[in-house]
Amino acid sequence: MKKQLPKRSEVDVKYTWDVYTIFKNEESFNQALIDLKQQVLIFKEKHQGKLKNPETINQAIDELKDIQGKLVRINAFSSLQASGESTDEVNQMRVGRTGLAFQEISKNLTFVSIELKENSVETLNDAIKLSEDNKLYIEDVIDEKNHALHPEVEKAIQSLSGVINAPYGTYNRFKLADMKFNDFEVNGVNYPNSFTLFENEYEYDNHTEVRRKAYECFYSKLGEYQNGFASNYYAHLLKEKAMSELRGYSSVVDYLLHDQKVTKDLMDRQIDVIMRDLSPVMRKYARVLKEIHGLDKMTYADLKIAIDPEFEPKVSIESSKDMLLEGLSILGDEYLEIVRRSFDERWIDFPQNVGKSTGGFCSSPYGANSFILINWNGQMDEVMVLAHELGHAGHFQYANKHQSIFNTRPSLYFIEAPSTTNELIMSRTLDKNAKDLRTKRWIKSVMISRTYYHNMVTHLLEAAFQREVYKKIDAKEPISANVLNNIKLNVIKNFWGDEVEIPVYAGLTWMRQPHYFMGLYPYTYSAGLTIGTEVSRKIFEGELDPTRWIDVLKAGGTKRPFDLARMVDVDLSTEAPLVNTIKFIDEAVEEIIAITKSLKQQWYFSFCYHVFK
Repeated sequence: MKKQLPKRSEVDVKYTWDVYTIFKNEESFNQALIDLKQQVLIFKEKHQGKLKNPETINQAIDELKDIQGKLVRINAFSSLQASGESTDEVNQMRVGRTGLAFQEISKNLTFVSIELKENSVETLNDAIKLSEDNKLYIEDVIDEKNHALHPEVEKAIQSLSGVINAPYGTYNRFKLADMKFNDFEVNGVNYPNSFTLFENEYEYDNHTEVRRKAYECFYSKLGEYQNGFASNYYAHLLKEKAMSELRGYSSVVDYLLHDQKVTKDLMDRQIDVIMRDLSPVMRKYARVLKEIHGLDKMTYADLKIAIDPEFEPKVSIESSKDMLLEGLSILGDEYLEIVRRSFDERWIDFPQNVGKSTGGFCSSPYGANSFILINWNGQMDEVMVLAHELGHAGHFQYANKHQSIFNTRPSLYFIEAPSTTNELIMSRTLDKNAKDLRTKRWIKSVMISRTYYHNMVTHLLEAAFQREVYKKIDAKEPISANVLNNIKLNVIKNFWGDEVEIPVYAGLTWMRQPHYFMGLYPYTYSAGLTIGTEVSRKIFEGELDPTRWIDVLKAGGTKRPFDLARMVDVDLSTEAPLVNTIKFIDEAVEEIIAITKSLKQQWYFSFCYHVFK
């Protein structure tokens, strides 16, 4: 029987993140919130009605940087603790208290955006000439002028922000606090289930009956909540549609892509090329899994099993540090120091516990260290998750150090490039050091099942789902749980074809991800991984000095995604990098097939030798 998840109070503190590097105690946090509210009132009194010339514009933006840094750190202190244990009343109340304070602060700062947009483009360009550091911020203001609303409307929207953005918090509260999963039984053995247990253990369980039963149990519970989840998501979609129309965009997609600084054809290219060209490759991989495991059929519940589960070693937290230091050593000593600090200074939250967020993420509040959440299962795939999140940490530790707060964050189109580059550098290093065929096959399979399956299939299918949903929203068609289920089911079936048996319950998969409340985020995983594949290849083949990649990380958001990629000779104006990436995946699958045949021959010859000698 699987062990029940421990409570947060029962896990070893040394393996949890230390949020008290942001504020030393609760009193310091509370005082910081009080002080910030007062600072904002003073800022408002000083600058409101006066942002009319280049000098006053730059002075206000410079002071706003300090306010923004404090906002980010306060939010991190509050939200990170809720991510570690969402069921805790203290954490819930802290988040609520912070949210109410931020609503008040945002209302008092609304005048900045309104007044800046009331200036002429000429005045704003003159302000840029006075401060290179404020250039990006002011350029965004110029870019948004065409979509600005009447000042009173902007104020009203800001006042209602807590209500307008409520669906995301509601989703997490349902998922992490309210939803309780039933146990299931296989051959007289009882197994507890939960979001964390399912996504971190049962999906990969080598026992076919346990794995498939876990899927049925898990999705059965999702089904009980589908109408409420759909209603909550629909509210979010209606908000996005209303905002896109208010601001004069032709579609919700155009509205959501505006801040990414890319056009719809780039999103469509990622979705269409992958659905067309990667699908046959992954179906081939599914056939390999079916053959190796001797399955009667390949089902939706079998897609994440390991190629060689008996070979997969358990990895301790301590040994994962050594693996990461070796695997990422090609990026240089300065980068490795970030990796060391993440372990030594408790940036990482490892344990699985009741009420903890599922999956993994990295938060890097400006002026503080990074914070990484994972759900450690002691397997190699979790080391790759950690490499991924350390990619985000490394990126923003560099960007935060070398850029001002408004210049740190690049377009979402680029945001997953540093993280997926790390995963592939790890994979390539392990592959290079492999001393036998079985190890080599295992490493390649982890790369396919973790790096590419997760980032280029799971998230891409989310993107394809999103695109169809937004078509309906733009057409002003109603959305229900049944509509969402059918869209998701069709997307999954179109990708896997007849190679994989897809049950009706798979349509509920849209309920598992918070990404749908984050704009057009899912497709950017594949965009980042496309860049990451090219960058890791160039570094390993000696075409690219790793210091040039570090320079990209330091650049933060000072360049558009195409220009950041050009810094390392990756041309995103064509589909060539994406095609090359899919070709690389196909070659890895073919190598897995070839190694599997060789291992079978070795086993056969060994068997014959021992039988007939």
